[in-house]
Amino acid sequence: MTTPARITAGPERTLLENTLDRGRAALVEKVRELSAEQSRRRLVASATTPIGLIKHAAAAERIWFQHYLAGLPEAECDGYATPGAGSFAVSDDETLNDVIAEFERASRRSATIVAPYDLAHTVHHPRAGIVSVRWIYLFLIAEYGRHTGHADILVEQINDPITA
Repeated sequence: MTTPARITAGPERTLLENTLDRGRAALVEKVRELSAEQSRRRLVASATTPIGLIKHAAAAERIWFQHYLAGLPEAECDGYATPGAGSFAVSDDETLNDVIAEFERASRRSATIVAPYDLAHTVHHPRAGIVSVRWIYLFLIAEYGRHTGHADILVEQINDPITA
């Protein structure tokens, strides 16, 4: 996933999609160069790891676009699609490259699913209530911004000779 060029003017949907795509790419770029061991280092009290952040992002794509927007039951989504801590779980046989590829596939599928919907199109979410496509874009932009910050801090700790 290469970082798309920044678009700063134009139609709202173009700006939202570009910002989301840039957030997706930024999250991947933060962790891409880590070794297998580094990507699985647990440096905080939660189960959050660099590889786990990417796995969680793939789950978020499926939850919001496949499950809520397309209406697929969680079991019919093309991977883990249940909110919560389980979305950070990475099996021992999954590599960082595997998890990045999974996230990229989920992101491409999200783009295909959302394409026919207007930004004002709404769906029901059990906790948030009625949400629009516009809101889903904004939510994920914020979510990936937070998680890229988490990844940045984890990678900084991993690369710091004092904590490494």
